[in-house]
Amino acid sequence: MTEHSFPISILVTGASGQLGSELKDLSKSFPDFKFIFAGKQELSIINKDAIQKFFDTHKIDFCINCAAYTAVDKAESEKEKAYLINDTAVGHLAAICSSHKTKLIHISTDYVYDGSEKQPLKESDKKGPLNVYGESKLMGEKSALSKNPETLIIRTSWVYSYYGHNFVKTMIRLLKEKKELNVVNDQIGSPTNAADLAFVIMQIIKMHLEGKKINGILNYSNTGETSWFQFAQFIKEQTGSQCEIHPVTTAQYATPATRPEYSVLDTTLIKSLTGIKIPFWKDSASACIHRLIKD
Repeated sequence: MTEHSFPISILVTGASGQLGSELKDLSKSFPDFKFIFAGKQELSIINKDAIQKFFDTHKIDFCINCAAYTAVDKAESEKEKAYLINDTAVGHLAAICSSHKTKLIHISTDYVYDGSEKQPLKESDKKGPLNVYGESKLMGEKSALSKNPETLIIRTSWVYSYYGHNFVKTMIRLLKEKKELNVVNDQIGSPTNAADLAFVIMQIIKMHLEGKKINGILNYSNTGETSWFQFAQFIKEQTGSQCEIHPVTTAQYATPATRPEYSVLDTTLIKSLTGIKIPFWKDSASACIHRLIKD
C-alpha cells in the first residue's frame, strides 16, 4: 500500500505560529504518527546546515513548512530578510526534502495574485504580487518546485486562529477598548480558520500514505467571501460589542504595503482531489471567536 514504514514521522517547521499551533492540537488525533514540532528557536529554516544535519539524523516522512516571514508592511523595508526566509530558505528545504525522499508541504498565500480579478482565483490564474511579501512568497513557490517537483504548495488567505496574532484576536481586543473603529471595506477575500487548514493537510497526508499523491499547487480557504469591514462587523455581532465600526477605503487607510483588492480563492481543485467539504467562513469564525471570548 505504501513504501513508508510506521511510525510515520512528520516535521512541522514554524511550529509556534497559527497553523503550527493548530497542527499541534490536531496531532493528538493521530497517535500513530510521530510529530516533531520545531519553532525557529529549535530549528530555523534559514540555517541550511542545521536543517541538513536534522534530516541526516532523523527519518522524516513529511515536512509541513509553516515557517514564513509574514510581516507584510515591514517586509517593504526588510526585503532581504523576507526573501531569505520566504524564498532562499524554502529552496534549500525543498532540496533537502528531495534528497531524503521527504514529502514537502509548503504554505503560500493569496498575495501572489495581483487582486485585479473579480471572480475566484484558480491556481493557474496570472500572478502579479503587489508587495515584497507576496513577491517573496511567489519566488519561494518557484524555488520549492524547481528544487523538488514533488512539493505540494497550498495557497491560503486571511488566516486567523485561536493562536498567534491575527485579525480576529486584534478585533476582539479593539472592540473592547475602543468606542469607534475604521476598517477597510474595499478589499474582498475569504477568511480561513487555520484549524480547518490543518485538518485538510492531515487528510492529504493520509491520502498520500494510501498511494494518492498530490503535487503542485492547491488553493485552500473557507467558503464564501467578505470584506475586512464586514468581517469586523461579524466579530462585533458575535462578541456583543457596542463599538461603532466605520467602513473606509484602502486609500483612506494607507499602509506601506499595497494589498490586493480581491483575493477570493477558487477551491474547486482541492475539493475534487480530496473530497473534503470546506466549512463556510462564518461557521468557522464563529467557533473560533466563541472559544476566544470564553477564555
